[in-house]
Amino acid sequence: MDFDYTQEQQDLRDAVAKLGKRYGHEYFVRKAKAGEHSDELWNEAAKLGYLGVSVPEEFGGGGGGITELAIVCEELAAAGAPLLLLVVSPAIAATIVNRHGTRAQRERWLPGFADGTRKVCFAITEPDAGSNFHKLSTVAKRDGDEYVITGRKVYISGVDECSQVVVVARMADERTGKLKPALFMVPTDAPGLTLSKLEMEIVSPENQFLLFFDEVRVPADTLIGEDAEAGLPALFSGLNPERITVAAMACGTARYALDRASTYTASRSVWGRPIGSHQGVAHPLAHAHIQVELARLMVAKAAALYDAGRDLEAGVNANMAKYASAEASALAVDTAIQAHGGNGMTTEYGVATLLGATRAGRIAPVSREMILNFVAQHLMGQEKSY
Repeated sequence: MDFDYTQEQQDLRDAVAKLGKRYGHEYFVRKAKAGEHSDELWNEAAKLGYLGVSVPEEFGGGGGGITELAIVCEELAAAGAPLLLLVVSPAIAATIVNRHGTRAQRERWLPGFADGTRKVCFAITEPDAGSNFHKLSTVAKRDGDEYVITGRKVYISGVDECSQVVVVARMADERTGKLKPALFMVPTDAPGLTLSKLEMEIVSPENQFLLFFDEVRVPADTLIGEDAEAGLPALFSGLNPERITVAAMACGTARYALDRASTYTASRSVWGRPIGSHQGVAHPLAHAHIQVELARLMVAKAAALYDAGRDLEAGVNANMAKYASAEASALAVDTAIQAHGGNGMTTEYGVATLLGATRAGRIAPVSREMILNFVAQHLMGQEKSY
């Protein structure tokens, strides 16, 4: 058992942290409130090779794994400038293409993921089904050398910045007629695909959208994989990295909030003493710090299992990492705000701006309750509760 990062991984962490600090939370908030995207940070991270760390070297990437991508996600968030599209594009979409795409698809799409010129979002959630792919109403039908996609998706991140979206639809099995999931790489400017922006109470440069597919026609080779049989394993290949990188980002956000709070409480003096010298201030911060460190261990374990190809174990641990990090992040941000007193609610002190995102982290991409259901059923032998 080894709890140390390799020298290359530590160098990556240090370098990404340095980049993140050059932009920082003020940049992140300014972009979000102006309705702009964090393109400068994305482009510089791409130029330095950080966006493609998990893409194979033969396609221009760094040849690392989800461990390396999680490091990038965490350190940018720890600097106060997280990139949500790191989760949906390199972690989900690129992993799906790399693991389950045809050779031609890998050659066609992966180099763009590696150099950051290709941004791809991910669409599974639906208004009536949530993320339950058994109940998805978006369907794809074969029509000659094309597929026709009809349906709608909701809470789809960053569509306005992406050239393509990986769409999870259901398609009839030619042998049984039963519907099963299939994944398509759909251009975001495809005729029949329309977007409606969702107004969210979250400070973020990335936007959320409702997508409508009105008989959207795509070429047959946009079906990811050799055939529809690739759909289900491809879907799960993307969901585990999603949970791991979301968890890493939450840990980074928690670290940022606690760093702000620690600096403030060590320097803010009332009645002749720093307020951090009082246990009523120091103990909640220390408690939050411990919860964050425990969550980081869970993230590292889940990423290591995934990179080792132990998918079943990785799935279990990815869910627990996501749960632990979301709870720790929410606790850390709330504690940091409280430690700042009234200043904690101002934009200037840079912690209240994290409230919306950390609260959403307990809901998406899978709710804390569904993770508890999963753990109770699969790890503790309880009957299925839903």
